[in-house]
Amino acid sequence: MTGLELSRSRALFAEAQGLLPGGVSSPVRAFRSVGGDPIFFARGEGAEVWDEDGNRYVDCCCSWGPLALGHAHPAVVEAVCEAARKGTSFGTPTAEELALARLVRELQPLAERVRFVSSGTEAVMSAVRLARGATGRDLLLKFDGCYHGHADYLLVKAGSGLATAGQADSAGVPEAIAGTTAVLPLGDLDALRAFFRERGAEVAAAIVEPVPANCGLLLQEPAFLEALRAETRAAGALLIFDEVISGFRLGPRGAAGRYGIEPDLLTFGKVIGGGLPVGAYAGRAELMEQVAPSGPVYQAGTLSGNPVAMAAGRAALEALRDGGWERLAERGERLAALLEPVLAPHPVSLVREGSIFWLAFQEPAPRAWHQVDRAGAERYRVLHRALLERGVYLAPSAYEVGFLSTAHTDEHLEAIAAALVDALPLACGGSA
Repeated sequence: MTGLELSRSRALFAEAQGLLPGGVSSPVRAFRSVGGDPIFFARGEGAEVWDEDGNRYVDCCCSWGPLALGHAHPAVVEAVCEAARKGTSFGTPTAEELALARLVRELQPLAERVRFVSSGTEAVMSAVRLARGATGRDLLLKFDGCYHGHADYLLVKAGSGLATAGQADSAGVPEAIAGTTAVLPLGDLDALRAFFRERGAEVAAAIVEPVPANCGLLLQEPAFLEALRAETRAAGALLIFDEVISGFRLGPRGAAGRYGIEPDLLTFGKVIGGGLPVGAYAGRAELMEQVAPSGPVYQAGTLSGNPVAMAAGRAALEALRDGGWERLAERGERLAALLEPVLAPHPVSLVREGSIFWLAFQEPAPRAWHQVDRAGAERYRVLHRALLERGVYLAPSAYEVGFLSTAHTDEHLEAIAAALVDALPLACGGSA
């Protein structure tokens, strides 16, 4: 990678490969789909990050979405430090847990009861178990390209991590377990209705990302989500909205509020933790009360409701409540306005929902995974490297989305646009 000194990152990655599988703790971090070695970050502040070699970047990844306020937001840092001084873990109920639960319910009234866990994957696993326990049915319906974490029965046509690696599923998943999940194409109303006519009585729950953001940003027509709500209700099945990405980023009520649809269960992660590992699942009181110890559906976690993580999440949501969501929406609109003339000469679409965005190397932008032009991945590979050299960090995968934060200033957004002016001709076959 010319023009960028990365010797320290390279040395760290060389050591990492003898310590960690593939040298990383999560596959997409390995940079295999964009080329080169992964960059090791040393610190972040606001909308900027610095790597171990001292290079500075405008961060458009924001830790894959959690940092809606940017890096090291003062209110979050203060809350974390104050909580940590009192003790980092107790394994007992704490007042911080209740404070965050109250805030979640205040912001999202559908969350009458909340159970905290430590990750989005854990939240989804638990919500699916609850749905199966509550309905007495086994079959789960998901949609091609939607990613819901790495539970065995969810690694079926499951989004960017696997798409990046060119895998349709994962080794180690027994066929019998994968068989408990049915998959339909996103946005296909005819397929949806036909499926429920044939198998609706078997379905425990349908799970969907209402804003599918793990295999590109595959925005859905409201009519599809409305039909999914109607079909699940008619079949006596539950509807789970996986809002690990969209929850508390698109506003206090997330995608459920944006589309005016009431799912039975919601899953949260990322923003709800303020940068620390927090997930949650939530829903109607009578449904959630079937979770142990109130009911027969077992789920537990030693670090669930961790007081430091709860404090971080509360501080983040309070800051978003106090003008943060308006700022995020405005930042997204500003970026779109800046990029419109930049993208116009190229076959590239900007797909955006609030502060979540994706550059699709095709026109029109796709709404389903089977519509995504895989040739765009090679173009993105060139774009990613060119942007790094120009001080802009995007996710190291053509199928992952970008995120803005309240810390992104006009200058940051203008720097992104200026970098794309230079980088897009390289990616699209022209010259800088």
